[in-house]
Amino acid sequence: MLHQNGYPIKSSATVLLGAQWGDEGKGKIIDYLIGKEGVEVTARCQGGNNAGHTVIVNGRSYDFHILPSGIIHEGCVAVI
Repeated sequence: MLHQNGYPIKSSATVLLGAQWGDEGKGKIIDYLIGKEGVEVTARCQGGNNAGHTVIVNGRSYDFHILPSGIIHEGCVAVI
């Protein structure tokens, strides 16, 4: 895709992929990236329960076992 000035539009993506038994701490890392790096979209690509994530946003604690941890951040779209 080209910008109106004819130069390519640059964008980036960060992918967090777990390659073990699913209990590597991905939810905690995603929560950090959303809060500190301004991640705009998170996606969960498979169903079923996860190991469980405790996420604290704006001083409130949330526990997740099915929904992805990024779902509670304002301004971040969660794709399930």
